[in-house]
Amino acid sequence: MQTRLRGFGSFQTRKYICPLFLAAIGLLFPHSSAQAQVNGVGQKPYLGWSTFSEQTINGSFLTQANIQAQSDALAASGLQQHGFQYINIDSGWMSTFDANGRPIPAAPNFPDIKALIDHIHANGQKAGIYWIPGIEQPAVDGNFPILGTPYTTQQIVAIPLAQGNTFAAPPPNPFHDKIDFTKPGAQEYINSIVDLFASWGIDFIKLDSVAPGSDVDSLAIDDRPDVEAWSKAIAQSGRPIWLTISWDIDQDFLSTWQQFSNARRIDQDIECEGGCATLTDWPHVVLREYEAVGWEHNAGPTMGWNDLDTLDVGDGTLDGLTQDEKQSAITLWAMVNAPMYLGGDLTKLDSFAKSALSNNEVIAIDQSGHPATQARGGFTPVWVSDTDDGFEYVTLFNLNAFPTRVTVKWSDLGFATAASVRDVWNRINLGGFSTSFSTVLVGHGSRVLKVRRVGSVPEPEGTVYEGESGIFTGTATVSNCSACSGGAEAGFLGGAPGTDTVTFNNVEVPRAGTYLMEVDYLTEDPRAYEYNVNGGPSATLNLGGGSFSLPASTTVPVTLKKGLNTITFGNAGTFAPGLDRIIIRGNGDAIPSASTTYEAEAATLTGTASVGGCPYCSGGAIVGSFGAGAGNSVTFNNVTVAESGMYQLEVDYATQGPRTFFATVNNGTPIELDLNGSTFSDPQPIVIPVQLHAGVNTISFGNPNAGGFAPGLDSITVAPIVGTPDLSAAVTGKTGPTGLRLWQVALANGGSSVATQTLLNNFTIVPNTGNHGCRASVLLPMPLSIGPIAPSSTRSVEVPISFAPGCGESDTFSVQAVFSAGNGSGVGTLAVSNETE
Repeated sequence: MQTRLRGFGSFQTRKYICPLFLAAIGLLFPHSSAQAQVNGVGQKPYLGWSTFSEQTINGSFLTQANIQAQSDALAASGLQQHGFQYINIDSGWMSTFDANGRPIPAAPNFPDIKALIDHIHANGQKAGIYWIPGIEQPAVDGNFPILGTPYTTQQIVAIPLAQGNTFAAPPPNPFHDKIDFTKPGAQEYINSIVDLFASWGIDFIKLDSVAPGSDVDSLAIDDRPDVEAWSKAIAQSGRPIWLTISWDIDQDFLSTWQQFSNARRIDQDIECEGGCATLTDWPHVVLREYEAVGWEHNAGPTMGWNDLDTLDVGDGTLDGLTQDEKQSAITLWAMVNAPMYLGGDLTKLDSFAKSALSNNEVIAIDQSGHPATQARGGFTPVWVSDTDDGFEYVTLFNLNAFPTRVTVKWSDLGFATAASVRDVWNRINLGGFSTSFSTVLVGHGSRVLKVRRVGSVPEPEGTVYEGESGIFTGTATVSNCSACSGGAEAGFLGGAPGTDTVTFNNVEVPRAGTYLMEVDYLTEDPRAYEYNVNGGPSATLNLGGGSFSLPASTTVPVTLKKGLNTITFGNAGTFAPGLDRIIIRGNGDAIPSASTTYEAEAATLTGTASVGGCPYCSGGAIVGSFGAGAGNSVTFNNVTVAESGMYQLEVDYATQGPRTFFATVNNGTPIELDLNGSTFSDPQPIVIPVQLHAGVNTISFGNPNAGGFAPGLDSITVAPIVGTPDLSAAVTGKTGPTGLRLWQVALANGGSSVATQTLLNNFTIVPNTGNHGCRASVLLPMPLSIGPIAPSSTRSVEVPISFAPGCGESDTFSVQAVFSAGNGSGVGTLAVSNETE
């Protein structure tokens, strides 16, 4: 059944909230519209630093001396002048309890916590501390008198014993016992702890392990009374103290979180916590982009802020992020108005972080009080913040690992033209743009534009297809959903290739072209759809959210034929989100996706190759246990391109230690990919150029060597090779002895202005040699600063490459290199598939 609604689901409507969803939330949360910031703070997201990231890699870090050094480093960094002022002490600062059951700082690490906080204040900063709901067993066992009352700690414990937070063990011995706040003395106990913190001078409290949330999705552990009690305790203390609740908080109880806290952590920890070799990595960061969509309408000066966790962007390579990835992380945090607090070691704060976080125009976005909403999703998402003064902040992201052209039409954002566009990261005015803006972004890159909007564009018509009206296969079924359009959703989607799907077989459009498809979905954790149109190759839509009851929304382009079309939603490897509905709108002139992602779990698997769950992987799954013989492989049989030529191939893999793929394109010479990594959980990319022919191609991955296991394979992505017209690169010379060569790479600026802040972002070389021992390694850390390139000029760089003895004159290599200028505003690409040593 179809229903035509004028403008239903358009950006102009959705950027506040879909009316049906508003009505549903009004029923569920009758007081949510009246919420205001509490405790006298929180009108803007806070800026600062937290100990936790450094604690994950240094078990002895949490000491008074170290935190004092971090406070001094922040004061000396220059960032304090740009608003960074919080120094927050995370878990591990306390040891036991005083005579009133209140926490005592751990000795000898914290000999005088009041002196530490005084030092922080003397530096012009604010001090934060960490605690959890409930009451720990030692405080109960002591049966301590609660300060200022005739009651004791044993008298406020819930009976029968229950878990006070998600760190608690199951009864009968939770250790973290639940407090019964109907009992006299319970509120007074929390008051006494907050009064103790206030006497020290604390300005911030992180209340961790709060449920529903923190990996508990039901009311089995319910800390809503605790959050209310802590808020009341802060109010009675007379000291303005920021209250953040953590982590991965359940959105279904948003009214409580908004009423009694200033911010809520909407996701899992960003740190690898020993799961990789660095503080964090790109898969942990990009997950925030997916999660933020589900919470985008629930932040602001009167509602509090969505906390994306720590910004680990200041410790060089230890962060686990490239400079482009760090810029994209800062950009996302700023656009959604998330609290910005650094991790790592501020005494080693690098020049990139100092420069980036001193950009007052970027900080102003974070502090604007106008959180952005996502206008377009997929692998090149666009986020928009309307500042209510005639300007909009428009951010374009590239979640692919290779350069990608990203174009935004102003009409899709609800206005007619842009009288002026400013590049915020580069702090330069670009002039007016009549109908759209287009740019090439480096892999995992972003651009932030400040746009003066002019005029308005009528809302487009949309055709609604309810999830419950589709055709179901396998275990997929209709489920009740009171907040959904029509009161129902398509649930239990995904789990195996071709099964557990819902299909809309009546998607009708008047002409062939690319349309915009809004997808209204439900999920409380990272999940993904793999969907296909008219039986063609599947596309991936990675998503996140905070509720299985409240729909979120994203919009992606979809190419349709004239007349009737079929669109099928499922997931070949794991569960997909619930599907409320889709809405098709536009007239066929939308901008199609520039790339196609093929999930390994949906490919043809032979031998021992098998699918496993992987929350940080595209599609939510990965294929492993293959290689070590020619019969164990993963083959993509439907890699489809419109024209013959050279394409970018991104291979997303996971390995702990060195492993090798042999990638074969259309049964040609195998391409040897010698890879390394520190985790099987978080995929990382390699990008190589490959020759494809028009139509359908086959790409196979394996390792024929006995005992030569292949890395885990997440997905592959294929796209045309693109770059900025003014920037180009070429290999112009090779010198040096056999085995250790210096390749001269010329980087050319054919434009009319200086290419500033030029970087060689990456240089990848892989042998096309089958399996006879040829290896090639680039002996140069990336990115490499090149310096400015004058107009119509060239700057050369020598790239040292080590070739193994097995390489010979007849061997050829695939080479892919990217260089950029102006914080990624200009991009040059080099791609060669038959280079010789």
